[in-house]
Amino acid sequence: MTTAVDPSGLAACCSPVTAGVISDDAAIVLAQMFKALGDPTRVKLLSLIAAAPGGEACICDLTEPVGLSQPTVSHHMRLLADAGLVLREQRGRWAYFRPAPETLRVLAGSLTPLSE
Repeated sequence: MTTAVDPSGLAACCSPVTAGVISDDAAIVLAQMFKALGDPTRVKLLSLIAAAPGGEACICDLTEPVGLSQPTVSHHMRLLADAGLVLREQRGRWAYFRPAPETLRVLAGSLTPLSE
């Protein structure tokens, strides 16, 4: 079982892997985030959320587009949330998710080559 990634201080820990050798801790954080995106369903779910009106989506609206049951979608969303890639807000019975933009920027930037 993995522990949730703490996105606070992520920018400081995770300079681009192309900038030189990163620390073991930074490698673990980045690997957890990339692992969460290593499943096509989770990539699709993140895309659906980002494209939803207002940039957020209810878990109840995510099951049909991916053709999976609510418990399975909830599992995938928990993995994305634990990796710090989405933010979760409980509203009554339903959970709503939105992308975590700063975490996604840091993740993308971790692979950006340094200018020569």
